[in-house]
Amino acid sequence: MTLAIFVNRFKLSDVIMTTDTQTQIIAALDIGTTKVCALVGRRDEHGRLEILGTGKVESEGVMRGVVSNIEKTVRAISEACALAQKASGEDFDIVHVGIAGQHIKSLQHRGMLVRDNAQDEISQRDIDRLISDMHKLVLPPGDKILHVIPQEYTVDMEQGITDPIGMSGSRLEANFHIITGQITASNNIHRCVERAGLEMAGVTLEPIASAASVLYEDEKKAGVALVDIGGGTTDITIFQDSIIRHTAVIPFGGNVFTKDIKAGCTVMDEHAEKLKVNYGSALASEVFENRLIVIPGLRGRDPKEISEKNLALIIQARAEEILDHVMWEIRRAGFEGKELIGGIVLTGGGALLKDLDKLTELHTGMPARVGTPIEHLAHGYQERLTSPIYATGVGLLLQGFADIDAGKVNPAVARKQAKLEAAKAEAKAKEEAARTQEQAKDKEAVSSGSSWFDTAFKKTKEWFEAEPDADF
Repeated sequence: MTLAIFVNRFKLSDVIMTTDTQTQIIAALDIGTTKVCALVGRRDEHGRLEILGTGKVESEGVMRGVVSNIEKTVRAISEACALAQKASGEDFDIVHVGIAGQHIKSLQHRGMLVRDNAQDEISQRDIDRLISDMHKLVLPPGDKILHVIPQEYTVDMEQGITDPIGMSGSRLEANFHIITGQITASNNIHRCVERAGLEMAGVTLEPIASAASVLYEDEKKAGVALVDIGGGTTDITIFQDSIIRHTAVIPFGGNVFTKDIKAGCTVMDEHAEKLKVNYGSALASEVFENRLIVIPGLRGRDPKEISEKNLALIIQARAEEILDHVMWEIRRAGFEGKELIGGIVLTGGGALLKDLDKLTELHTGMPARVGTPIEHLAHGYQERLTSPIYATGVGLLLQGFADIDAGKVNPAVARKQAKLEAAKAEAKAKEEAARTQEQAKDKEAVSSGSSWFDTAFKKTKEWFEAEPDADF
């Protein structure tokens, strides 16, 4: 759907990890087909996410979630970051990049590890060895592994184990969900980030971040399909038993509605977009038959009248096509509608389309709702942050904190953090020394002034009280 970036930064300079959670500042940059959105946030004393500032600009250099114009993308990144920095008062230059787009693919694979001593407990090191083996898989030319997500483990033929750490056994097996993407797409993101004056520290799949912001834990456990409708693509992520079971990308998004309206109503691009946003509905049966929309004519031509019912029929046809692809992916993953008790959660800018959740329920036979990123936000957040267009950005903030807590920090970033920590401590020491020196000077000046005044007053008093001279 989109590309995304999240940034770690201290108030004074940079930060990746710190013992004081309230001084952790993370910025998220969502590079989408239609927008580039930057958010800066931190955790409050209760662990809730507090948004400090946002910046949003139009995106012109991304097509279907993939960078198509380096210069335009770099310019949009710089502008969005500048707006976020101004709104929040924070600077950042170390970024963790999120990736998505139509080049993302997934596959299932099984790994096995024979342990030397069956009596020893299985540790995280054994699981890391299994995951490391998955990175050795042979992939099609030009692809790379982005994520290796464990599903279930098997210990000495005992199946269905979700956490084998602490158990004993000689044979450890696991099923993995592996997500891959194109090397060139990742390199283009890297190039844009560097040219915008930022340093890339890691890559994260964006649908994982979106799920963190809009899905509840009980939904993930019961089974749910997250459908993130962006401007260029639609991302699908299926959860069951709190584990990602399937990921897929559909090469259709909100822009196809605009193109269909443009062709069906013979209007300009900007008019088609306004018709979709202001008057569009995904369910034609909810629209009155006799309502007309009047838009200005081109270059002095007569105004054009468009039936709201016809507009809804155009949108509904394309929405049903996208939902057909969603159901095909759900069945391909081995799930039927009734197995996903949580149904479908719609998010992304496309989820703002009126009555789309109702159409989803009617067309798929599954419960549906629009997911908004408010579950983890601290009290007092701005109302506009409740829009599903911010789901990816908020999710990247949450994912950034999760990576910090788990110690997943790039070594280069950790080294830079240490230098910046030292620089911060040195600057603070100099500031304290200067403040102490100023206070000493002020005290000395006050003391000196008081001493002079006391001496003058004493001498004046003595002169007045002295006996008159006998000669006068």
